[in-house]
Amino acid sequence: MFLEDRPVLGIQLPGRKKIISGKVREVFDDGDGYLLMVATDRISAFDVVMNEPIPDKGKILTAMSAFWFCLTTHIVPNHFLTTELKDLPAEAQGRTMKIKRCKPLAVECIVRGYLAGSAWKQYQETGSVNDCKLPVGLMECQQLTEAIFTPTTKARRGHDLPLTTEQACEILGKKLFSLVREKSLELYDFAHRYAKKKGILIADTKFEFGLYENELMLIDELLTPDSSRFWPIEEYRVGRSQPSFDKQYLRDYLENTKWDKKPPPPKLPQEVINNTRLKYIEAYEKITGNRWLCSHEGH
Repeated sequence: MFLEDRPVLGIQLPGRKKIISGKVREVFDDGDGYLLMVATDRISAFDVVMNEPIPDKGKILTAMSAFWFCLTTHIVPNHFLTTELKDLPAEAQGRTMKIKRCKPLAVECIVRGYLAGSAWKQYQETGSVNDCKLPVGLMECQQLTEAIFTPTTKARRGHDLPLTTEQACEILGKKLFSLVREKSLELYDFAHRYAKKKGILIADTKFEFGLYENELMLIDELLTPDSSRFWPIEEYRVGRSQPSFDKQYLRDYLENTKWDKKPPPPKLPQEVINNTRLKYIEAYEKITGNRWLCSHEGH
């Protein structure tokens, strides 16, 4: 390992009850009506959590989410309160957000501006993505004329499944679905224009929403390398897969192994761990304009 400190796989906050433990994040009751959401260094691919963590990943995700939450309040309110929490154990510092306790909506909100990943596979098979019919003859990673909203189920285990507009309306109700769709597209458009000025194309991203006192809130993480595809503009070429600043690098490595995408995952080489970390750092630095400073500098 090139690190002085042990990466964070799991965490406990003494005196606070853990209420959720997800693939990456753990959520605690803060005891004052609010929650603490802690991002570990765990990383998942193909819905399987790897055995090896990515050092600093949780801190990078927390910092990027906080950056975007503060930048997008003019579009939709969010659950973010602060990352300035002095009474936490050292391993939780820098990776914890205090948040409002929202009721999550049972739909994940995917916006796609480019034809990549599972959307490209769907298009090749059907000419559509979810129930969005697309023009004939599009190429891999081609930018769409307009970004499309392609919601999915929010599976506790296994894969999220595509939803048609009708199915999503049945889950959310037509009025709430319409609002969530509108805000998702508006958020993507704003973020895409912002990141493009920084040298990054946001190909697609996932938003999650909840209700707080009957008001729609943006929740979970926001526009991170875990929830988005980030491509360097200078290397963007239509008709092929793209270099990326996200976990696509890890997915590509795993695709070239003989792994069947079922637990247990293969052991990750140190080079893959290091390179994944560096890609996350580069995404953070390019988008925020801040240099990533941590205790591991120089290693």
